[in-house]
Amino acid sequence: MSNATRILLALVVGLILGIVSADFSPVTANTLAAIADPIGTLWLHGLRMTIVPLVVALLITGIAQTAEAARAGRMAARTLVGIVGLMSFSAIMGAILTPTFLALFPMPAESAAALKAALGTAPAVGAVPPFGDIVRALVPTNPIAAASKDDILPLMIFTLVLAFAITRLELEPRRLLTIFFAALADALVIVIGWVLKLAPIGVFALAYVAGARSGAAAFGALLHYVLVVSSVGIVVGLFAYPVAVFSGRLPLGRFARSIAPVQALAISTQSSLACLPLMLQKSEELGVPESTAGLVLPMAVALLRVTGPAVNLAVALYVANWFGVTLGPVQWVIAIMVTVLTSMGAVSLPGQVSFFTSIAPICIAIGAPIEPLALLVAVETLPDIFRTLGNVQMDVALTTAVEAKSRAD
Repeated sequence: MSNATRILLALVVGLILGIVSADFSPVTANTLAAIADPIGTLWLHGLRMTIVPLVVALLITGIAQTAEAARAGRMAARTLVGIVGLMSFSAIMGAILTPTFLALFPMPAESAAALKAALGTAPAVGAVPPFGDIVRALVPTNPIAAASKDDILPLMIFTLVLAFAITRLELEPRRLLTIFFAALADALVIVIGWVLKLAPIGVFALAYVAGARSGAAAFGALLHYVLVVSSVGIVVGLFAYPVAVFSGRLPLGRFARSIAPVQALAISTQSSLACLPLMLQKSEELGVPESTAGLVLPMAVALLRVTGPAVNLAVALYVANWFGVTLGPVQWVIAIMVTVLTSMGAVSLPGQVSFFTSIAPICIAIGAPIEPLALLVAVETLPDIFRTLGNVQMDVALTTAVEAKSRAD
């Protein structure tokens, strides 16, 4: 049984036991919830302690990889521009689609209130700071203090400056620092892996508390979440078709028929890397030379997960909406910026690890709580199917677009 399956079972069993115990003996349920709550919170703290250093390490190594790719030649640079553009487009689409779906299909008020109460009190929502204060805070006077206070965007701006400065160093010191931060990221991923091994216990504890305090409303809330977030991923993934038609200059039917086997494999494996050999084959069938596909597709698999920014932002916005956190115009811009940066830095991570490292910084940046992520990761399996499906579609579409641009030149 995979760890994802164990986590999902822990969620379901915890919710059911919490609901049943609350019906039979509310006093006993409250006593057990008081014991389970700190256990779940302790597990969540274990995840949270890795987020800031891992985001810094991943952003630096991501910039280093991007710089190396840009040095690899004209086609690699063109692919890189396409990747950055698609990731930014994805984040913007997430910012548009999520509020739209929540307005059209709002979360049931009873479920939202019950589950919010079960997870703890909502964060205090104060007035939006003046624009000048926000701008002045973007450059930290003390990056260490920014990290300790979870000031994500100022910390990321400092990290970006440092990362670009590293790319200007001579080869040997540049490689030394890149290897250091890559090793730091790898070590932190191992720590997260250890914490995730305990996820069934932590999720069970938190689910029991949610079930005991919110009742059956928890199931309705989680189902609504899955539908909204999956819908965002589906819509963003569908943009692969116009990319292939208008930029790749392919007939719609031909592209759709060629990627159908890739889509089937993506659904069954939930892995873009596992689909790479088949994507190479289908790209060549679409008229992309092996030399082009052999360069562009591995870069796309390594650096591009087009549904990531949209779905990651959707999760954070869903939590913000859930807890009544209102975003001003500047907060929307900050949310999109943090989403793009964290998504590009975490593309090579396993799904459960990237779920926290990509979404928690967005939640922190916009003032939304990260506690709900501990429950939401348990139902990530279904949205992850649509994440992978959209990613492989866009990988092939980008490859055809790069080839079409190369032919035109």
